[in-house]
Order: sequence, then structure tokens, then C-alpha cells
Amino acid sequence: MTNTLTSMFRIPAAAALAALLAGCSMGGLMGGGTASNADLQNAIATPQSVAQAQTNALPVIATECPPIKVRLGGEAMFYYGNGRTGDAQALQYQGVIDEATRNCVVSNGQITVNMGVSGRVLLGPAGRQTSVNAPIRFAVERDGQAIFSEKYTLPVAVTPPAQMAEFVKVVENVTIPYLGGETITIWVGFDTRG
Repeated sequence: MTNTLTSMFRIPAAAALAALLAGCSMGGLMGGGTASNADLQNAIATPQSVAQAQTNALPVIATECPPIKVRLGGEAMFYYGNGRTGDAQALQYQGVIDEATRNCVVSNGQITVNMGVSGRVLLGPAGRQTSVNAPIRFAVERDGQAIFSEKYTLPVAVTPPAQMAEFVKVVENVTIPYLGGETITIWVGFDTRG
């Protein structure tokens, strides 16, 4: 029963996250010109046009959206009462990340990223909260160096008699300069440090 309820609540959060990012696209990478199928079928690639296209080709990183990963240790948070850390009966609430996604637009030597996360807050045996703050950090790392890092505190309302509530956070228009060949990773996770 618990797994069925959990699955039922995950679907709306994932759908909301997908809907929020649906407006994003890969920009000019997929064309957007006015060429018809007939134009493309009848096109002839001359050696000169191939050489010109190779000269103007973007670096590999420019055609790919960097991966988004949940930082190890940041996939869940736990809050215990009266300093009884680790005591299951003292658990007031926990938070979990269910889904993380991103979408990119590439132009003029920059990758513009919209990134999002969805998750849940669940009350524990000692939990009586009606509101919980979920501290979520998004970061972008290029070749091991952080180039963006921002912490967001999400108020999550838990309405009795419910013992769980979902949250969604989307961060838009984060610009990442690229040169080509860099390793870029987007990180997300709970950040419970003060």
C-alpha cells in the first residue's frame, strides 16, 4: 500500500517538472529554418560545402547538454528531534529527491541551462510539522571547478492528515561559457549545512 501511494504521488511531481521544462529546447541546433522535406531530399553536398561546414562546426560540447547528477550524500535529508540522530523513533521528517532534469540552448559560445528537481518530504514517527524547509543546492562544475552554485530554501507545506508533500524547483537561464573539450557536470542535492 505504501509503495502504491508513493508511486501515485511521484507521477504528478514528475509531470509538473516535465511541464515546467517543456518550454525549453535545443535552440538552433535542430534547425528551425524553412527548408521542406523536398528541399532536403534534393540537396547535393559539394566538396566545397562539406569543407565549409567542417570549418564552421561547433565543438562537441556545444551540441550536448551537460549531464545532471544528484550529489552523493545529497539525495536525502533527515531531521531528528532532541539530538537523537539515528534513532528511528525520533525521526521528525525526511526529504528525498525523486527526479532531476535539465534542458539546454546553445548559442554564441554559451550553453544556457534550465535545470529542475522534484522530490518529497515525509513525516517520521515524531513528525508533527505542517511546514518543512527543503534546502536544495544546484551547482555547475567545469573541469572540477565550480562556476555556479546557489542554494534555494523551498517551503513545503504538509497538510494534515497527509504525512507527505511534494516539491518542485526549476532554475532557469544559467549561462555556462564553453571553449570545447571541457567536462561540465550539473549537480543537485540537499544542502543541510548552515
